[in-house]
Amino acid sequence: MRNMKGEDAYVSPLHFRQFKAMRNAPTTLGLLLSSLVLSGCASTVETANVEQPAQSKSLCQTSLVKLDTDFPTGNIASCKASGKTRFDITLAPEDAPPINCSAWYAFRLTPSRAGTVTVNLTYEACGHRYWPKVSEDGVKWDYLPKKNVVVEEVDGVKQAWIKVQLGANPVFVAGQEIFAPSTYQTWLDQVSKSPDAAQWLLGKSAEGRNIPGMTIKAAGSKPKEQVVLVGRQHPPEVTGALAMLPFVETLLSDDPVAKKYRARFETVIVPMLNPDGVVRGHWRHNTGGVDLNRDWGPFTQPETKLMDGLLRKIEENPDQKLQLLLDFHSTQKDVFYTIPDEYPTNPPLFIRDWLARYQDRMPGYNVNRDARHSADRPISKAYTYETYGAPAVTFEIGDETDRGLIKRIGKESAIAMMETLLATDAP
Repeated sequence: MRNMKGEDAYVSPLHFRQFKAMRNAPTTLGLLLSSLVLSGCASTVETANVEQPAQSKSLCQTSLVKLDTDFPTGNIASCKASGKTRFDITLAPEDAPPINCSAWYAFRLTPSRAGTVTVNLTYEACGHRYWPKVSEDGVKWDYLPKKNVVVEEVDGVKQAWIKVQLGANPVFVAGQEIFAPSTYQTWLDQVSKSPDAAQWLLGKSAEGRNIPGMTIKAAGSKPKEQVVLVGRQHPPEVTGALAMLPFVETLLSDDPVAKKYRARFETVIVPMLNPDGVVRGHWRHNTGGVDLNRDWGPFTQPETKLMDGLLRKIEENPDQKLQLLLDFHSTQKDVFYTIPDEYPTNPPLFIRDWLARYQDRMPGYNVNRDARHSADRPISKAYTYETYGAPAVTFEIGDETDRGLIKRIGKESAIAMMETLLATDAP
């Protein structure tokens, strides 16, 4: 198998307690700790009550294997067993098309004995997007080998047939690594041990799940300049989350630039704005049937209302000023969607200077920028600029970008951001 981890790759530190409950065999603690070490937050692992999925689903079973989605992020539309070693599953968006084609899937195969299972992925809309990834413990993920995946177009829609080799243990199959709310909580618990970080609760989702937040600033300081980071508005966009974690950890590092940055700037982080959609395995929406990144301005959803309140609180405080908003996402390639340079921002030309500095730090890598602006478009980037005059950027990571490169992207873009902001004049 093609290993997604590598010596320096960043692998999401899936919560030990979650996966202990998800399978009968014990989770490999060493693998979890190695992933935490790679993220810079190795520590002890909690074993409290497991986070429960939105609903229990045990979909179909043969004498060889059971297929289910009874875990957070697990989701398929339907399943039918076709013989002892084949399943036909249907994948559909949570709401009727049109919808962004983030065709998420995640299911578990629990064998009664070793063997090979064929799974037919039939998409009702959009077609196959994510290369199948497999894991026995939810920590170490591998791409399913090319020889085990066939993608064909049927009536204009890409469908996929995959073969999975099963041994003694259950195997998770998903479009991307599983990155559930408990993952975020484990990470927040670790990084907030820094004296310069404070964890807090932004509020609750529509279904009552926590939407956590964290603030970074030098202990005892009261910075005027505010930087806001938000992530996971769209549930399957895992690579954006994988970039956000090392980005934030770099802000908390012992690097002299990071220390200077924390003394002057306060960073407000909302890593997972759509926990309901994440847990339910949605393709795009929250449980209100709304794309949260098309609800900035209207603010009809409880999740986006919380972001509105956060930004308003900064604006209404005479001792604070919003300097930047970064919104982490995923798409088919690495790209920054930005405001054009001819649009005035405060600080002026920050985006141009930041991305130039970032490019200098990434030799051999092409920093892609797409600069455009639609004043009435209700997305985070446009709304933040139009309302507060601050630079705002949609930070996109490719679906299949190398996971080691994602870690590098997170670190180097954070250093470049800090250096560029520190070079601006203080208000």
